[in-house]
Amino acid sequence: MVDRPADSAPVVRDSSRTVSRSSTPWLTLKRREALTGYAAILPWLLGFLLLTAGPMAFSAYLMFTRWDLISSPEWIGFGNFTRLVHDDVFREVLWNTVFYTALTVPLQLVVALAVALLLNLDIIGRNIYRAAVFLPSQIPFVATAILWFIIYNPNSGLANELLGKAGIGPLNWLDSSHTVKPALIIMGVWAFGNAMIIFLAGLQNIPMHLHEAAAIDGAGVIGRFWHITLPMLSPTIFFNLIIGTIGALQVFVPPYVMTGGGPGNSSLMGVLYIYQTGFQNFSMGYASVLSWILFLVILVLTLGQFRLARRWVYYEGDA
Repeated sequence: MVDRPADSAPVVRDSSRTVSRSSTPWLTLKRREALTGYAAILPWLLGFLLLTAGPMAFSAYLMFTRWDLISSPEWIGFGNFTRLVHDDVFREVLWNTVFYTALTVPLQLVVALAVALLLNLDIIGRNIYRAAVFLPSQIPFVATAILWFIIYNPNSGLANELLGKAGIGPLNWLDSSHTVKPALIIMGVWAFGNAMIIFLAGLQNIPMHLHEAAAIDGAGVIGRFWHITLPMLSPTIFFNLIIGTIGALQVFVPPYVMTGGGPGNSSLMGVLYIYQTGFQNFSMGYASVLSWILFLVILVLTLGQFRLARRWVYYEGDA
């Protein structure tokens, strides 16, 4: 046994310096990063809640009411859904919208891809050509609709002048139920600039050594396009397909400005019918039902495209 020196003082532990888990600072690094992230997205989050989620929730309530925008909403249960079942105009509108989308989107993709392939060639002044092709898609929709309204003029429009040079008689493009849909489809295909730019970016990301190796193995231009360009470009095609489908299903300005949905209802599209029902006929409850139907159509088609994409979209990192 060792004796403690007489002059040594006992060791006293300072309990105040003992740090427990309960005294850990609340604002840790992880929480500061989280708060910084929430602060960064706060403007978007407020906009989403006030301008998107809020109106969607209110429209879900309006589906079960009768509201003329002046008096208070009147609860009518499933009355608007009963009206939808017996609405012949809605079925015509649905057919017009699907027909327009089914033709406009594929044609626009084909034209945009073809032009992107041409503008991807190493030619003199290609940047000027790219800008010239892209600029028309940046014209405001209303100005574009007015321009095409002039082109389709049955008396002095450019469309009939070109047909006349080909020996074809003049057509009443916007005044006939047989030609109004093709007229709108041609206008929709004409605005291919955005898709073309995205295709051009995708083409420039395809490694050149793949084409060089295929050329050495004897693959021709068509073979390289089919077996290299298209598979490597499939994610870009898929993106343009999704964006184009959603945009075509929500087309509004061209039929609103150029035809007003006529002649008859042959050019009446989904969003235009919703606008007329809610803000011209003051039937906001039924317009809310139509809006949710359009939303569900877009949602189902988009989910279906994502599911089918597993069969044909190739990503470079996939096994």
